[in-house]
Amino acid sequence: MATFLSTPIILSSKPSSFLLNFRNPTSKTLFLPSNSRPKTPILKKRMPTQIQASTPDLDPGLLQQAVQLVQSSPPTWHSALLSNAVIFLLGSPILVSGLSLSGIAAAFLLGTLTWRAFGPSGFLLVATYFVIGTAATKVKMAQKEAQGVAEKREGRRGPGSVIGSSAAGCVCALLSIYGIGGEAFARLWGLGFVASFSTKLSDTVSSEIGKAYGKTTYLVTTFKIVPRGTEGAVSVEGTLAGVLASILLASIGCLMGQIANVGESIIGAALQEKEGFRWLNNDIVNVINISMGSILAVLMQQLILQSWRT
Repeated sequence: MATFLSTPIILSSKPSSFLLNFRNPTSKTLFLPSNSRPKTPILKKRMPTQIQASTPDLDPGLLQQAVQLVQSSPPTWHSALLSNAVIFLLGSPILVSGLSLSGIAAAFLLGTLTWRAFGPSGFLLVATYFVIGTAATKVKMAQKEAQGVAEKREGRRGPGSVIGSSAAGCVCALLSIYGIGGEAFARLWGLGFVASFSTKLSDTVSSEIGKAYGKTTYLVTTFKIVPRGTEGAVSVEGTLAGVLASILLASIGCLMGQIANVGESIIGAALQEKEGFRWLNNDIVNVINISMGSILAVLMQQLILQSWRT
């Protein structure tokens, strides 16, 4: 045994019969089977770290900058686009119920133009016009469809309807944006804007309520009795509803902004700068102000729908 260990081992370059798992082994070279080669280690634990490192941290002041942009006074195109995008995103369920996709695109342009010209108060006026008009269109929809007098697409308005309804208001908005006529005409353009949507709302509500509840409809030129839904036909029920709707929207144009402003003043006087409410700065109060106006519009739509369904 000792003699065997003392004998030197010589590596030959010739193939050896007992190395069955190796092909042509050569001297000073060791070949491993393909299934035994060392694998490159996969750094699974490093991947999240690398991804996390490559993701930039959110700027803590980004939200505050967005709020300041929305509250730009006078409004800018950037603030109008941002405000409109946020409101359309939050209000998408209501928009889809009353507008087609192309109608939503047209309404987005209208909303941006309105915010740029008249700020949040003008936008809330248009939003109120939309929710009341949509609610009136949905009243007794099954009955209207059975009689063949309902609006197409289950009452969902398209871009033609949006543009036609807002054309006069858009003109007033553009005149206001570019200061045509100077300060003396600024209020005149605002009055024209409110009047245009009040007029259109009166027309929409008169038509839709007349189709739903009108007992007798008359042709406006001859006062001849005609079927519901006839072009140019009017009814007592529809006319009264249209008058009330226009008065309501005009009143909202004057009061909604004031209600929100009073609410903002109450919040500021009662809570702002008080102990435990140091975080309630002017920017946050302004967000609450606009949110109050938006909530009023949504609640108004729900109340109108419930009252008409009953």
